[in-house]
Amino acid sequence: MCNLETEGTKYGCGHYIATRKVRKIDCGSPYCVHSNRHPRNCSDSHCERYLGPDSKETITLTTPEYCPSCKYWFKDGAQHRR
Repeated sequence: MCNLETEGTKYGCGHYIATRKVRKIDCGSPYCVHSNRHPRNCSDSHCERYLGPDSKETITLTTPEYCPSCKYWFKDGAQHRR
């Protein structure tokens, strides 16, 4: 499973959201669709299609605000739907 190194924003709710993909760490598996070793003409639906967790997260901005998802659930819309 390949991983990414990213840069992103750390929110007051604790979440990190990547704003830029810096580099891909190749796992070297022929069964991972993100790997350079995966055959281009592969039609196997059993191959790994997801990236692993970021291997490195560089925080470029820290904000006390909640991330968009938490802002909705804890600050905005969800409170009004009850």
